[in-house]
Amino acid sequence: MTETQTNAQFTSMDMSTREQWEEIGRESARNQGRTADRVLEMLRSLGDITDGFATDQLTHSLQTATRAERAGADTEVVVASLCHDIGKAVSVPNHGAIAAEILRPYVRPEVCRMIQVHQDFQGKHYYEYFGKDPDAREGHREVLSAEEFSLTAKFADEWDQNSFDPDFPTLPLEHFEPAVREVFSRVRTRV
Repeated sequence: MTETQTNAQFTSMDMSTREQWEEIGRESARNQGRTADRVLEMLRSLGDITDGFATDQLTHSLQTATRAERAGADTEVVVASLCHDIGKAVSVPNHGAIAAEILRPYVRPEVCRMIQVHQDFQGKHYYEYFGKDPDAREGHREVLSAEEFSLTAKFADEWDQNSFDPDFPTLPLEHFEPAVREVFSRVRTRV
């Protein structure tokens, strides 16, 4: 703690002051860089999760982002592609929603929605093996715009579902770190 920094001394938010909240806001903004640090830590933790796939989930995420970048996707889409399965560090069944909530304040709404619903789009390639509807993505047509639907289909069909190849020339996490730091350094209006 610096000499000019003082921690708020209230024990209940009902006892707080505007000045205390202004200082908390300044400190939060000053420490925004830790968000990218935590995201990178979570991504690294995916290296411990294989769950029967030919690659660990970090490699899968790196391959997905590599494909997105090589296809010319913008920085937000590339970072979202990298982070699309980050929720698996917490919960596999709810991973898309977790990843979307982590990304929501930092990416455009359509990019966030792409991640939120990506599993239903990817389901085209495997849902039938679990007795689920492989056309589950069609249920999102009424909610997503045509552009969002197209982006999510491209993500699922061209970048995500085919990124389990141990021999694919995958870019390392260090390659994507500047983009992760850029995206997570700014906060968009929350939607």
